[in-house]
Amino acid sequence: MLVPQFSDNPFQIKLSFHKIIEGLEEIAANEIGIDAKKAKLLLKEIQPFPELREGIESIDQIANNEIIISHLLEGLFPAILSKNEIKAVSIPYLGLTFNYTDRFKEILKAAGKDFDFNIRDFDEHQFYIMSCCIILNQFYGTRLDFGKPLFYDIPTIDGITKHYRILYNADFLEIIPTEKSKMLTKEDIDLLMDNYDDLALWKEKFPPDSWILKGFGIMTLFDATVENAVSSLKGNLLGDVESSELEESLETIFRSIFKIPDLHIGFTSFDKENDKFSTTSGQKVKSYMLAGKADGDCQKMLRADSYQNLIKKHTPIAVTDLPEFAAQNPDSKLSQHFVNQGLQSFILAPVVKNGMLLGILELVSKRTRDLNSVNAKKLEIVMPFIVDTIYRKVTDLQNQIQAVIQKNYTKLHPSVNWKFREEALKHIQSKNAGKSYTPKEIVFHDVYPLYGQIDIKDSSITRNLSVTNDLSYQLEKLILLLEQMRQSNDIVSAEQELFDLKIFIDDLVTGVKADTEQHIQNYLEINIHPLLKENKKFSKEISKLIKEYFRNTDKITGDFYANRRKYEITLTLINEKLISIIDNRQTDAQAYFPHYFERFKTDGVEHNLYAGASIAPTKTFDLAHLEHLRFWQLLVLCEMQIEQYHLKKTLPYPLNVTSLILIFSAPISIRFRMDEKHFDIDGAYNIRYEVIKKRIDKAYIKGTKERITQQNKITIIFSKFEEEQDYIKYINLLQDHGILAPKIEEFEVEDLQGVSGLKALRVGILHNQGESLEKIFRYDEFYKQLNAFVVEN
Repeated sequence: MLVPQFSDNPFQIKLSFHKIIEGLEEIAANEIGIDAKKAKLLLKEIQPFPELREGIESIDQIANNEIIISHLLEGLFPAILSKNEIKAVSIPYLGLTFNYTDRFKEILKAAGKDFDFNIRDFDEHQFYIMSCCIILNQFYGTRLDFGKPLFYDIPTIDGITKHYRILYNADFLEIIPTEKSKMLTKEDIDLLMDNYDDLALWKEKFPPDSWILKGFGIMTLFDATVENAVSSLKGNLLGDVESSELEESLETIFRSIFKIPDLHIGFTSFDKENDKFSTTSGQKVKSYMLAGKADGDCQKMLRADSYQNLIKKHTPIAVTDLPEFAAQNPDSKLSQHFVNQGLQSFILAPVVKNGMLLGILELVSKRTRDLNSVNAKKLEIVMPFIVDTIYRKVTDLQNQIQAVIQKNYTKLHPSVNWKFREEALKHIQSKNAGKSYTPKEIVFHDVYPLYGQIDIKDSSITRNLSVTNDLSYQLEKLILLLEQMRQSNDIVSAEQELFDLKIFIDDLVTGVKADTEQHIQNYLEINIHPLLKENKKFSKEISKLIKEYFRNTDKITGDFYANRRKYEITLTLINEKLISIIDNRQTDAQAYFPHYFERFKTDGVEHNLYAGASIAPTKTFDLAHLEHLRFWQLLVLCEMQIEQYHLKKTLPYPLNVTSLILIFSAPISIRFRMDEKHFDIDGAYNIRYEVIKKRIDKAYIKGTKERITQQNKITIIFSKFEEEQDYIKYINLLQDHGILAPKIEEFEVEDLQGVSGLKALRVGILHNQGESLEKIFRYDEFYKQLNAFVVEN
């Protein structure tokens, strides 16, 4: 009998190739030609072995029929792919595999005879329930997604552990009930779905050996070493582990990524103020650059060119043969320092966040050639997590230092500074008096929120188009270059590379995905660029073309990034113009009545404004102030739209914008979140306002597929009749001045998740004013007219 990996199993396992055989019989009976002839010959070959159809019951039968089984499976295991695919016959979760591809055999051979071939973190409980779920899905038609990612961890011959994700193909398996099988009701299935942890219940509904699993499965492994290493890296960086454990764990992860069994890593902090390298207090990873010293002068430790590259330009340094480099550069103190530690090759990678150098990540090896400028590119995979973690550590340290100097260190809007100073003073006074005082949370009650946004329309589509155009141009140039190199015999063959490049161009036609750009660039770095950098003499013409190609890969000046640069310039210029307008107008608005204001730069500009007596307790706040600020907000968005309309004529991409205002008449509370360092909506009821903000800009007009926002128009969202009347008053005033179009659209907004009953006004913004915008947008005059309008009505 075939014994499963675990003692209890709902299945009686019959390893059978009946589905393959039935397929051969159908071909032999219904077709003519070479396929039918091959099927008849194979059927004749297996005729003496009925167990292949009825079910193999012992390991010996597999061994004895190894050749004929391989013939049966020839279509599923093509010889041409045997050295590439990692595939074998298996029944899901059964500890039996055979008919390995050549690559699979090589992996197992390298792992050694003592390798324990078990699924990672997979126990009997999971095995039994997953087996039951197979029955539920295939026999009862459920859609239980029981499959967490499964992995084999397999060592290589040099001791590096590689991680392979397991995928099963169950097309050739059949599930058959027996007299022991219990037919389940809907209530039984619902009960099981709510009780994953109750193994006894699952065994009651699916007794051991109560179902037959007949057929075979195909197990395919995919090398997920890098992805697994990155996942482990994230977990380690976020975790709080001991210094020695963290360093050992990180080195194991980096060894998997770089395939270097004795790779070591280090980290050295950078003190910008003093231009020094340093180690921070409690640092969990050693520094090879300082090697026991607390700090070191950057300019004394580095040569001038290394200082420029590492500290100023933030570019990595890779030395592949350190003894040779040190001999050729005797003035390099750092190289000699590394040689004295027995190192032979290294990579120094700047850790940079928002243009600020945080420190240097060190990868070192005691062998030459292990580390070089090519495999340094692998750092791009993990650097974002390292950067964020180190930035978080640096920020935490700076916060601690700042907290000693000033209790409330957060940069605050001037309108609310007084509240924090008040709490800080109470804390200091209590401390000086020897009393305990816990600072109260900062909350402002009964403030009126104003939210608005001006969004750059189709920015994602434009960005994707710029990426597509740039990548297509680069790929076309590469194809021409490789074909010229092949014709001039500068390369022997590049058929596969040319084929891949043409496939990329075809794929770009269908659209850019989130990882398309990185995927293509990684492919070029690994497969194409080495062909252009081989250590041999190319012809003069080819050398010139190669040099021109690499010149065009420069992100700052190269032609292969021209469209992306144009897009970024467009986005930057629009945002700078919009921000300058709202920031300048904010100064005047604060002078009128102090309020809390914050803006966010995205693909456009969003802003929040909160006004109320609690923010300015020394002043009297009434609804006239709120009306004034609402009218200010509408004026600012109109001015921003009109300015952008005139600006786009000078931009590389003529992008348009849409504008939106959300009216919320009920006062709310905002609370300062110390963990996130900003104000947030406070209270369960008030959260509704935040929900509307997050969902409204992509909403449709009710009953249609038309977005509520449109280019060259401003959309005003409201829920009350009084709000509508107030804004129609503002609109009429701006219509009289030729800023807004005569027609006002009114419609209902589609019901959003958790939000219904919203309505909207939408009105066009005119751009053909004859006067300059400075003369048109005289806010003081508008306020006077608004006040007069209110008195008259």
